[in-house]
Amino acid sequence: MLDVLTNIRLLDILDIVIVAFIIYRIILLIRGTRAVQMLLGLAVIFAVYVASRVGDLHTLNWFLSNFLSSIILVIIVIFQNDIRRALVHVGRNPFFGGLSMNDESVAIDELVKACGILGGRKIGALIVVERENGINDILESGTVIDARITCELIRSIFMPSSPIHDGALVVQQGRLSKAGCFLPLSRGLDLTKDLGTRHRAALGLTELADAVAIVVSEETGNISVAVNGGMTRNLDATSLKKVLGRLLEPRNVKNKKPKQQKKG
Repeated sequence: MLDVLTNIRLLDILDIVIVAFIIYRIILLIRGTRAVQMLLGLAVIFAVYVASRVGDLHTLNWFLSNFLSSIILVIIVIFQNDIRRALVHVGRNPFFGGLSMNDESVAIDELVKACGILGGRKIGALIVVERENGINDILESGTVIDARITCELIRSIFMPSSPIHDGALVVQQGRLSKAGCFLPLSRGLDLTKDLGTRHRAALGLTELADAVAIVVSEETGNISVAVNGGMTRNLDATSLKKVLGRLLEPRNVKNKKPKQQKKG
């Protein structure tokens, strides 16, 4: 043991640290996405392969050996969207990338102000803010906007007379990128009946990605925030700003999450 330790070079330590950092970043990128389930599936296949070798199951072993011999190609095909997203995110700041600290605060204020006004008028709304994991592969349809975040624009989008008021408004890299996007609904069996389509869509998206979803109820005007498949409900403007500040501002986001209530 001492011989091994004495033979370790500084470059060996650096090599291990770099590999560990790469693995850590990969885990962060796929956390909360469908890639996790795919990786688990590949792990099960590998476990069956090992069992087939130990148990002398020749036919199964031959089949899995041929499959695993081209595992690199399989991984590239299966995870092509995640690989593309990872390359896009290299060197990119999360949440409000490209905005100054003051601009980030203004953007959050505009979101909070818009949600407060919409809630007061009982106008339903669903706003999704992309964080580290890209969500373009999850979004369905949508109209490209690419505009600055302003309360007036958000309000006009969700007015019942607007042709794009249905669906979600998406914030990416500090700008309003798309509107009228349809999201996958949550399949949770323990959801209460008072959760409408917007709430289920918010939960469904945050079960698949690390995005933050803000919901304004059309029936009650109440504001809710969904993240990581959980939802905090009945927020006012002050509490909404605190929650978004913790979740979206890069300088405050580390290891800080809102206390989540049970679904429903």
